[in-house]
Amino acid sequence: MHHLARSRRVRSRTVVALKRRHYYEHFYASSFASDITDGDNTVGEDPVVRQAAIDALGNMNGTVLAIQPTSGRILAMVNQKLALSSGAQPCSTIKLSVALAALSEGIITKETEVRLGGRSHMNLTLALAHSNNAYFEALGRQLGFDKVAHYAHMFGLGELAGYHISGEQPGIYPEEEISSKLGGVGRMCSFGEGISMTPLQVGALVTAIANGGTMYYLQHPTTATAITNFQPMVKRHLNIGGLIPEISDGMAGAVEYGTARRLLANFNEEEVLGKTGTCSRAGTRYGWFASYANTNFGRVVVVVFLEGGRPTFGPKAAEIAGRMYHNLYSHDFFLAKPIAPEAPVVPAAASETSSTD
Repeated sequence: MHHLARSRRVRSRTVVALKRRHYYEHFYASSFASDITDGDNTVGEDPVVRQAAIDALGNMNGTVLAIQPTSGRILAMVNQKLALSSGAQPCSTIKLSVALAALSEGIITKETEVRLGGRSHMNLTLALAHSNNAYFEALGRQLGFDKVAHYAHMFGLGELAGYHISGEQPGIYPEEEISSKLGGVGRMCSFGEGISMTPLQVGALVTAIANGGTMYYLQHPTTATAITNFQPMVKRHLNIGGLIPEISDGMAGAVEYGTARRLLANFNEEEVLGKTGTCSRAGTRYGWFASYANTNFGRVVVVVFLEGGRPTFGPKAAEIAGRMYHNLYSHDFFLAKPIAPEAPVVPAAASETSSTD
């Protein structure tokens, strides 16, 4: 009896300890909003793209950004107050930058099996599709902070993505590795811990992926003169053309069977490649989806960023993107268009131009 009573006391203490360790996150921000388009300057936007974005976003508290990847022109920016804010933790969208860094350094190919602990292994395609944190933490530790930061800056983190876009902010990229208590470089590479990115920065990186490696200055013409005189402006050329096929299967897999498969409920007529992200900070939850539609008649980049409470997360952002792509498809956006004279590309100043090594 003595042993039985002692066993019960041990079990009771264990249950209490487990209950104490259980953490239920509370959110204080709302996932829903009204009048999110108030104050938006829409003079130079594509009206079809803008309406498709507004209808897709509905009453969710978020922003939708659409970019023409062959020029860097912003076709629509819904809820410009949020899009041009100081940014937010990029969550798992940071994995695109980390994947390109690891591929550039020759650490992996898309088929390289990375050990995740025990007998578990995974390759890049599945890690991107399922947004596996342990995989990207391992890559981050292998690369080290200096190399991770080098490529992050090359891909536009910590700097303005746009050219003379009023109100745009540069986000934050730490000058040194975050503390080990916060997860160090591994956590930076899996959740974007310590990093703040704007929707424009995420969009600029995906634009370069979509077009084969040209990072344009994003432009949002808002006057008649700017619209008439619009010319693409190259920020830098990234030596990632040969690496894009290495990440494309994973980005497509995210939509086909991974974290972004909610998109398919709304749109499956054209191929979409993307990356979700979900994380939270100080009672606010973030949901990201960075993507591009790959069609026979060109490509369009769509970034959805949401902030709020429990209804806000990456797969929801992907669902909204699916609705937007469907709306564009319904308005024949993906049909062949008349060939217009090609506008000259204006190079950036020499001090602002660089390329990967």
